[in-house]
Amino acid sequence: MKYYNYTIVIEPDEDAFHAYVPALKGCHSIGDTPEEAKTNIKEAIELYLESLIAPILSSL
Repeated sequence: MKYYNYTIVIEPDEDAFHAYVPALKGCHSIGDTPEEAKTNIKEAIELYLESLIAPILSSL
């Protein structure tokens, strides 16, 4: 299994913290604290990558 590192950007928003991954277009999340935003964006990254891989695996 390969592991990749992605830069996560966490910025304060009006009432929460916005997290996104510049390398993964459309991969965003939010959290009430920076730590929660980090946890949420990690899950969003997993789901994002799974959505890219699923069509490839289903065609095998």
